[in-house]
Amino acid sequence: MKNNYFGDSMKLGWALVSAIFAVAIIWTVSVAMAAPADTSDNQTERLVSIYDRGEERAIVTRAATVADVLRDANVTVDPADIVEPALTEKLVAKNYHVNVYRARPVVVTDGTARMRVMTAEQSPRQIAQAAKLTLYDEDITKVERVDDVVSEGGAGLKLLIDRATPFTFVLYGKKFEAHSQAATVGDMLNDKGVKLAVQDGTSVPLTTPLVAGMSVEVWRNGVQTVTQEEEVAMPIRQVQNADQPVGFKQVQTPGKAGKKQVTYELNLQNGVEVSRNIIQSVVSQQPTEQVEIVGTKSSGNPLTKSKGVNNFVDSIGRMHRETYYDLPMSGVMGSCGGTYAVRSDGVKVDQNGYVIVAAHLGNYPRCSLVETSVGMAKVYDTGGFTSAHPHGIDIATDWSNNDGR
Repeated sequence: MKNNYFGDSMKLGWALVSAIFAVAIIWTVSVAMAAPADTSDNQTERLVSIYDRGEERAIVTRAATVADVLRDANVTVDPADIVEPALTEKLVAKNYHVNVYRARPVVVTDGTARMRVMTAEQSPRQIAQAAKLTLYDEDITKVERVDDVVSEGGAGLKLLIDRATPFTFVLYGKKFEAHSQAATVGDMLNDKGVKLAVQDGTSVPLTTPLVAGMSVEVWRNGVQTVTQEEEVAMPIRQVQNADQPVGFKQVQTPGKAGKKQVTYELNLQNGVEVSRNIIQSVVSQQPTEQVEIVGTKSSGNPLTKSKGVNNFVDSIGRMHRETYYDLPMSGVMGSCGGTYAVRSDGVKVDQNGYVIVAAHLGNYPRCSLVETSVGMAKVYDTGGFTSAHPHGIDIATDWSNNDGR
């Protein structure tokens, strides 16, 4: 009998390879079937309208950011151009409007100095900032259209800056740099809100012309005074974004606190201060507004008429028991100012779009903001329910009467 060891070995090897290959195919198919579908944002088609140079165009895109959208649309932007929303803005909604503001030459006249700057900014302060100039609150600015574009080197816009007079102000012992458009020292004090008492004195007569670099002192005779620099809180304006969830907050335009010089009259007994009274308060630097984007998108488990009671967990993990009530709200709107309306879903909102709610005023002061399952809310009211539910929120709706009130 002939030895067929080599042939049998080859058959066994091919059988083993075939088995391994079959197992690999089965494993690959299983993994592919088990893998979840790609539901990431960049797989979602969005309709984006782009406004650029007076023209509008719309594209359907799966881009993840505004920069990606412009790249898909073959729209190029320069560093001096302004894009709103910002290029880094992540796209989460189905529809967007993108505005492209193109930089253009602007002539800036600052006293005897003239310069030309490329900028897309619109406000005088921002144009001056683009020209690397510092504007003071007392400076007067004016933006005008250029009639003779050729003579201005193609610039169609000009910014005129009328500088206020800089001087040194010593207010009851506190020295600081100040500015004013006033012609005389007396007019300057009136503009600054400084009211002189009988016992007050000044370093120069009130009729003295106010000139750059001069020093003006105001003091009080016979009593002790002290002037301190204090902060002026910056105003905050919140813009609601229904595409972002409740709890989302993003600073769109940073603000800055201002400064004021506050003069106190001190009452001392045995060398110890027992009381103080404000006699003057002069704002030396105005605060600037901060603009914040806040999300108002529902959590996905909102309060409804049929549900009646809802447990909502806010962004810091605090549980609120939500209920609703249907009463005319005109009686409480005066507490925070403004008017109200009924939203399309029957929820009552104020003129800024905040949901109107009642809450425990000790935990949530009147006019403060609070998160709810139907959007950001403002506390206008309170009620007896707060004794049993100190963190409960009662939401004003039109779900019971359906009368639009």
